[in-house]
Amino acid sequence: MSEQEPTDLTGFIAGLPKAELHVHHVGSASPRIVAELAARHPDSPVPKDPEALAEFFTFRDFAHFIEIYVSVVDLIRDPEDIRLLTFEVAHEMARQNIRYAELTVTPYGFTKRGIPDQGVMEAIEDARRAAERELGLVLRWCFDIPGELGIPSAEETARMACELRPEGLVSFGLGGPETGVPRPQFKPYFDRAIAEGLHSVPHAGETTGPETIWDALRELRAERIGHGTSATRDPRLLEHLAEHRIPLEVCPTSNVATRAVTVLAEHPVREMVAAGVPVTINSDDPPMFGTDLNTEYAVAAKLLGLDETGLAELAGNAVKAAFLDTPAKSRLLAEIDSYLASWLQRRSQNGPAGSRPEGNGPIR
Repeated sequence: MSEQEPTDLTGFIAGLPKAELHVHHVGSASPRIVAELAARHPDSPVPKDPEALAEFFTFRDFAHFIEIYVSVVDLIRDPEDIRLLTFEVAHEMARQNIRYAELTVTPYGFTKRGIPDQGVMEAIEDARRAAERELGLVLRWCFDIPGELGIPSAEETARMACELRPEGLVSFGLGGPETGVPRPQFKPYFDRAIAEGLHSVPHAGETTGPETIWDALRELRAERIGHGTSATRDPRLLEHLAEHRIPLEVCPTSNVATRAVTVLAEHPVREMVAAGVPVTINSDDPPMFGTDLNTEYAVAAKLLGLDETGLAELAGNAVKAAFLDTPAKSRLLAEIDSYLASWLQRRSQNGPAGSRPEGNGPIR
């Protein structure tokens, strides 16, 4: 890696076309939108002042994070709330030049609060179409089971995924706490979703050991693993992930915020990459963790010692791991290559340059 100022990489990352594969719907609510929703629903414990949200989003541990997350979910009480939230999340993504995202939606969190299931589907689909039309961002959905709510939530999530099946839905996941929530109990629901053509993308190994990742692979037939932080504790697991090209959806800042990793400098992403495991970089619940995808790419550059070419390769990893058709992947990979070549050419001619190329339209 050649020596250069961090601001050079910051400018490069800002314009780099990117895909994000592990980012949560409600967890991506910007402070402005959270505060606006809190003002509309004054019975909520969530602060109404955007500045107070920073302190509110300081987590003692993973259990406290879930508690805070649920309190924000409670702010979404009708389809218009869902539509507003979804489009605002898309707007924040487009600002970072994210070109494609698989947004994890937990529909059970809405329907158990009384929002009609069809209203949920219509709200997210309306926002998805608007995001592609107005922002040039392609959105797809992962419906995930909130594991802490048990089998009833799994049954309802699988029903909505398989029977209502919105156009943008591509995958089926499992989130929430891992401790005390064994993966194998959800096998029938993943089997049903997979039979309907959905991809399997459960969280595993974030706050538990490698055995949870093995369960996700063997019982839930995972095609990608959400987090997978503990994978480096098991050399045989790393070999398996590398051999079968099973990507890990790595979220560095999130892992520190939830105490899954003690400090950023000790994040195991280096060992994952050294073992040949495909790695993608993601933001998870960005406003809650005081981050965004651009920031996570800057973190990855520091942890992995990447220059512009390495960052472009990292962006390509996410595209290759995405549930996009081959022509759309090829177009986005070509866009990344073109951006890198243009950046390097401008820098060689004029010194550092960070302007974002104009004229990017949807990738499909």
